[in-house]
Order: sequence, then structure tokens, then C-alpha cells
Amino acid sequence: MLTPILASLLLPLLLLCRISFCQYSSDQCSWKGSGLTHESHARDVEQVYLRCSQGSLEWLYPTGAIIVNLRPNTVSPAAARLSVCIKPSADSGGTNIYLDRNGKLRLLLREQDHAQGKVQCFSIQEGALFIEAVPHLDISRRITEFQYELVSDRLGPDAQSLEEPCHPCSDTEVLLAVCTNDFVGRGSIRRVEQEEEHSTVAVEISRLYRQKIHVFASGGVRVRRWTGSIKMPPQCGVRAGEGEFLFTGTVRFGEAWMGCAPRYKDFLRLYNEAEQQGTNPCHVETD
Repeated sequence: MLTPILASLLLPLLLLCRISFCQYSSDQCSWKGSGLTHESHARDVEQVYLRCSQGSLEWLYPTGAIIVNLRPNTVSPAAARLSVCIKPSADSGGTNIYLDRNGKLRLLLREQDHAQGKVQCFSIQEGALFIEAVPHLDISRRITEFQYELVSDRLGPDAQSLEEPCHPCSDTEVLLAVCTNDFVGRGSIRRVEQEEEHSTVAVEISRLYRQKIHVFASGGVRVRRWTGSIKMPPQCGVRAGEGEFLFTGTVRFGEAWMGCAPRYKDFLRLYNEAEQQGTNPCHVETD
């Protein structure tokens, strides 16, 4: 039960959303609305505020337009360096999606491109999402639906996808990746499948230090092995080979993306040197 003080704090926020469904938490924020509730003669554009690191939007039977403001749930100077990535569902359609910066629109995703499910990324400073319904005689089968995530702006201001450029990681980058990435594991490459937009690296993990979500499946209680796949840009030219690696990276929309992946013996040498110098940012069990 809400106290009078808490209710007085939440009421302005709920009025600000002006939406039919809004879920707030530290990890996810989602919105679900319907164009059927929008009066045909109304000329105002509804504002939607999502202040979360990840979530989803579902707009049933879209008519008119909405503006979606995506912001982190904390106030920090680092927020200006964030990127926003959206991934439409395979059934999404019925709208064109633009970036709206001070009234100037830039097309981000056409209606016919939704079904491809391709991830689109942009700097948070590029503005809000302006989602405009495309007129159709029958709107009963039209749904605009996508997931979104706020990510650190490693991608660069002109990046349009989650792919990072291929380059060797520095010693500092390797040590930081072990401490901060979504997954860290020691293992080997089983095979590599080359696809048009990315490469998929099938790996077997002998020691799993961390995984944000379960992207690697366990072989069982008695088998201390995990298997899974990690995506990489196709231009990286990764190949299956012998030896052990330390796999690190990020999880985006439920998929693992490769970050730094040094050979394990090289990481071990680097880690031990930093340990002796007292410069390791965190401790890792290397036995």
C-alpha cells in the first residue's frame, strides 16, 4: 500500500507518461499502448518517457504519432556518452521510425525494414524516437514492437549496429574486460560459421568466471563444461584453431558479442605481471 508521501511523488511521473502501461524498475522499463485510444481529430503527439537501461515497446494498431524519450534512470555526466540500440520484432510494422532532434527528423527505420529484425544504434544525443503511423485501410494487423538497450558509447557516433571494429586489445583493455564485461570464460573454439552480417563462433568453456545471463549452457552437474556461441563482425576473420582463449564480451538482446579474446597463456602472463606490480583492477582465480 502506498503511503501519501510516496503517492504524491509517483503521481506526477505517471501523468508524465500518459500511457496505458508503464513498468518501472532498475533493469527494465516497458510501454504498451494502442492507437485505438487516440482520437482521430486529435493533433497532439503523445510523449512517452522510458528511463531504464533496457526494455520494450509495443504499439498496437498505430495511428498518428508518438515520441519516445529514452533516458537512463540515473543522472550522470557519463549518460551523454551512451548509445541507444533498438531491435524490431519479426512481426513489427505499421510505422516509420525517425530520430527527432529539436524538431529535425532523420529516418532511422522504414516500415518495410522492421521485419528484418536488424539492430539499429544511435547516440543518445541524437534525440528521441519519432514513431509515425503509415496510413493503412486496415490497421487491425499492424503492430510496432521492438526491444531497446542503452549501451556504453564504444561504437562511435556513426555506428548503426552493435558491431565493434576489429582491433587487438591493449593490455589495459584486456584487464578491464575481465573485470567489467558481461561474460568471461576460458575455453576453446569448436567451429566458426561465416554469415553475411556476422560470424558465429561456437565455443566450449572449461571455466566460466561470469555471465550476465545464461548464454552458455552447462553440460550438467558432473560435467564442468559449458557450450555456446559468440557473434563477431565478419571482417575479423576468426578461425577455429587449437589452444585456449580467454573469451570476454557483452550480451545484447540475449546474444553474446565478442570483445577481447587473447590466448589464455598470454592473458596469464599479462595478469601475473600486473599482479606483481599491483595494477590489476580486480582479482581473478587463475588456478
